[in-house]
Amino acid sequence: MMLDRRSFVTAGLGAFGAVALSACGSGNTGSDSGSDSGSDKKEAKGQVYYLNFKPEQDEQWQELAKVYTDETGVPVTVKTAASGQYETSLKAEMAKSQAPTLFQVNGPVGLASWKDYCYDLDGAEILKGLTNDAFELKGDDGKIKAVAYVVETYGLIYNKDLLNKYFQADWSTIKSIDDLVGFKALKTVADEIQEHKDDLGVKGAFTSAGFDSSSDWRFKEQLAAIPLSYELDGVTEQPATIKGTYLPELKQTFDLYLKDSTVSPTELSAKTGNDATSEFALGEGVFYQNGTWAWNDLQKEGVKADMVGTIPIYMGLPGEEEKGLATGSGDNYWAINNKVSEADQQATKDFLKWVITSDKGKKAMTDDMGFVTPFKSFSDMKSSNPIVQADQEMADAGKQDVSWDGIMFMPSQQWKDGVGSAMLEYVQGTGKWDAVKTAYVDGWASEYESTH
Repeated sequence: MMLDRRSFVTAGLGAFGAVALSACGSGNTGSDSGSDSGSDKKEAKGQVYYLNFKPEQDEQWQELAKVYTDETGVPVTVKTAASGQYETSLKAEMAKSQAPTLFQVNGPVGLASWKDYCYDLDGAEILKGLTNDAFELKGDDGKIKAVAYVVETYGLIYNKDLLNKYFQADWSTIKSIDDLVGFKALKTVADEIQEHKDDLGVKGAFTSAGFDSSSDWRFKEQLAAIPLSYELDGVTEQPATIKGTYLPELKQTFDLYLKDSTVSPTELSAKTGNDATSEFALGEGVFYQNGTWAWNDLQKEGVKADMVGTIPIYMGLPGEEEKGLATGSGDNYWAINNKVSEADQQATKDFLKWVITSDKGKKAMTDDMGFVTPFKSFSDMKSSNPIVQADQEMADAGKQDVSWDGIMFMPSQQWKDGVGSAMLEYVQGTGKWDAVKTAYVDGWASEYESTH
């Protein structure tokens, strides 16, 4: 069973220029109230236009849309926003006459911005299949406005062969993966790999921490979210201010990425996500910070499941030795546009029902996209994604996931960009870490004020 524990993992959560081409037709989708038992699809009543958040799954969504259209005659368009540009793309697309019928919101913060466009899902068929009502996102009126469709995990992916070669070296201090726990151990391993990189045949301990827009989200959002999640532990709604309690811990891990890297910091401004993927696949770097969504790209580069493992991103945070990977729903909440026609709303609901219940939809979500999904209909599906499997193994061993509260409550894309800009200045030596703290703490307060 791939979903058992995820039924409870997020129970405490209250988390472009268009790139892809349409699979069939153009989208203007609609609404209706009540049940999902829909129209005769052979008459192609209504159509679906999905503005997808995830560039790494664009190809799979295009293929799935075509399959559905071929089977039902209902036109389905999928467009994918460029990395880091979803909100910009969504605003632009929503202003068009052919607006998305299906879009995504980033947890409660995203819902606050788009609640007036969210169809009330109460009673919708898709909700009946959820493993836990914690995956429902409710508005101020108590109505369900969005639903999580994927639970994702991220950490430090590692090359098993290279790490084993390190463990077996007569100069290594850490001798097994069981001893690689906590920041002190991670730093020891990374520093020793870097010192003996020629012996191991690598360019560095960590793949490049690129700050091109295809890569910087790994640091300004996902790395930054971990200390934030520790600070916000137990918080149930977005706070107006934060203290940046664990910024020193963020700094020491980020510094480790920069020092024990495949490239010098001066190269990072132009390094892309593809660069980091390639470096890992070629065995040039031992560790690669990324998540379940990256598995498709790694497979395309020739990486096999038995070649990789995943450990938590250690920072020296309190109790981190008992923690697992960072796991949650983050940006991944489906919402149906209540401004489009009833026929298009019904077509969208029918499409979502098919995605999570049909054999073809379930296979695409699990095998092709590598998703863990919070629906009972997937209880017979087992993910082949090794990052998912590593997360499950840690849970079975009693490790508690790091929550995605940090991501769920980030006030805006502008806040992330401000943190990222300050981090890049720090990387290049043109700015101090104090500027990161300012963007992180003061930027939070100003963005909260502007969005409320």
